[in-house]
Amino acid sequence: MIVAIYAPMVSQRTPSTPKEILVVGAGLSGAVCARLLAEDFGARVHVIDSRSHIAGNCHTARDPKTDVMIHVYGPHIFNTNHEDVWTFVQRFGQWEPFVNRVKASLKTGVYSMPVNLHTINQFFGKNLDPEQAQEFIELLGDKRITHPANFEEQALRMLGNDLYRAFFHGYTKKQWGVDPTELPADILKRLPVRFNYNDNYYNSRYQAMPRNGYTEVIRSILDHPNIEVELGVTFDPEKAPACDHCIYTGPIDRYFKYAHGRLAYRTVTFEAEYGRGDLQGNAVINYPDPEVPYTRIHEHRHFAPWEKHEESVRFREYSVETTPELEPFYPKRLSGEVARYENYRQLALATSGVSYVGRLATFRYLDMDQVIGEALDFIGACRVAETAGARWPAFGAARSK
Repeated sequence: MIVAIYAPMVSQRTPSTPKEILVVGAGLSGAVCARLLAEDFGARVHVIDSRSHIAGNCHTARDPKTDVMIHVYGPHIFNTNHEDVWTFVQRFGQWEPFVNRVKASLKTGVYSMPVNLHTINQFFGKNLDPEQAQEFIELLGDKRITHPANFEEQALRMLGNDLYRAFFHGYTKKQWGVDPTELPADILKRLPVRFNYNDNYYNSRYQAMPRNGYTEVIRSILDHPNIEVELGVTFDPEKAPACDHCIYTGPIDRYFKYAHGRLAYRTVTFEAEYGRGDLQGNAVINYPDPEVPYTRIHEHRHFAPWEKHEESVRFREYSVETTPELEPFYPKRLSGEVARYENYRQLALATSGVSYVGRLATFRYLDMDQVIGEALDFIGACRVAETAGARWPAFGAARSK
């Protein structure tokens, strides 16, 4: 049941009554944790969120002008290799196969992303086969760089100057707001090139979109008699309602009232453009050129190809530094920020009765399937701790892609 009036939940539990759990955040992390606690523990779960809607940054809604299903906080394409995650989400909605085919628009033309055999042949005006292309890219890499110290050096070593400058330098600088030489080398862990004509943006086994949007999926996850959801509630740890345990999914620096300063995040803003018919022919087009102020344009009708619309809307996306007025999106994990986060992590470890789960609470960039997988693993760890009479884990553990 979702309501919009805050009523404190006071724990009066005896050993024979259900646990009362407070979950802060009605996004993916909070919703999955709440559902599993209600199902597996028989707990009474009280979910609160400061926004007026559920689903966090996955929130979807019908555009009032076009009736197109909009990803309100930017595109979310579900993809995973984890069988348990895929099994879980299928319980809560109808999912349609969806392949994300991203394009990159440069002054010299429109190219497929990730960089693949078609991109290489088109960009360099060649007709290489896979083996020839691999040898060609190997020759382009700057082998003088033996120990890359940053993102730029890593890219130059793997790709060479031309591909790096065209597809990665400007886009990365716009996305993160810093020069690529300031970013760690491990961001680019593997060669972002395919030596075939596969233009599927992901390699994941399961790739899909919820037919009726992510908000309806999360609404279904939260639809349990033991779960109460209250919206428009600003959480304050010092004034929190009594409960047996709190699961916090918001920014960890906010929980501790910015005692060590604000953690750095990037966020995105959007500029809408309306028109009739198909406006760009693809769901997502990147704009890597540094002279273009936005990073990409997404046309949301293409995220639901099973629907037909006469009108359309697309959004120019701008990456900006997060301010107190903006919702944080992407943790900016530079060395100073990682050290600052560690200070907050130590505060969290010393706080009893609270667990920190999800992207913002653990200051990590996580895809949707990783968020769900972390929640599944976290509740599993709580189950083990409960059986052993031990303290619940303080943090959710990262799950690899």
